[in-house]
Amino acid sequence: MSETGASPLPPTPPARSPLFRAEQFIWLTARVLEQRLFSYHFLNGGPDPVETALDAYRNEDGGYGHALEPDLRGPVSQPLHTAHALRVLDAIGRCGGQRVERVCRYLTSVSTADGALPAIHPSQRDYPAAPFVPVVDDPPSELLATGPVVGLLHRNEVWHAWLFRATDFCWEAVESLDKSHPYEVEAAVAFLDAVPDRPRAEAAADRLGRLVREHRLAALDPDRLDAYPVAPGYAPGEHHFPHDFARSPRSLARAWFTDEEMERSLEFLAAEQAEDGGWPIRWRQWAPAAALEARPLVTIEALRTLSAYGRFVG
Repeated sequence: MSETGASPLPPTPPARSPLFRAEQFIWLTARVLEQRLFSYHFLNGGPDPVETALDAYRNEDGGYGHALEPDLRGPVSQPLHTAHALRVLDAIGRCGGQRVERVCRYLTSVSTADGALPAIHPSQRDYPAAPFVPVVDDPPSELLATGPVVGLLHRNEVWHAWLFRATDFCWEAVESLDKSHPYEVEAAVAFLDAVPDRPRAEAAADRLGRLVREHRLAALDPDRLDAYPVAPGYAPGEHHFPHDFARSPRSLARAWFTDEEMERSLEFLAAEQAEDGGWPIRWRQWAPAAALEARPLVTIEALRTLSAYGRFVG
């Protein structure tokens, strides 16, 4: 194993293959963290270099900051940054131990009165942030912020006092949804895919899937996008597709879509790879650095989704 975390002789993708093009894009544009994540997922890299790169974003309070989530700039810890860090640790099999204990203490310190997480803590006020993530003095609890964190902790069998009330909040939020928007549904799926009570999760997912179809939150035919409304506040063309909700065949959300619908969705995802090798971001772009840093994240996620469905070959 080399110091970069890649094997001394990693397999070389065929020239101009999707993976080769993506690799060139990553080396050209990505932060060190995403370079090491790409190596981990696709070039036989190890987890230690990823963990080392992630540590640069960690603060003394146990949370993460420093624009780990590109749409929030500045050094301060935020729930969205910390959720991002947990996703990285989960991806490399390191979501546990004292590190996650410190994360849970941070989550406790920023929780709302009902024990859940706000999307943005007021400490962000002194630093730049995307205009679609407003900073308020007394932010409410958000399923968008809480669901993915609770799901990750449950999947890794982490038990902490913070989880109990946060889990109750997520159940209540998911089971009371009568209208929603795609990012909130994705957060609900992240929770339901990992929470221990599987029969309850399956029932909640079944109801949520009907809501998604009734409200046309998933664009089922990429050739007729005008038939699917974009959620209020989203950027023009910011559609979501079956693969955005069911990122692997094991997700409960996979049952929401027919084989034909999922096939069209994956074909569309594969075709989105740009000439430079990266995938585009569909949400509103507000600052050059944020957009530049986000594309490698989206690219790695696209490759992992295609791989999960057996659609990606180096």
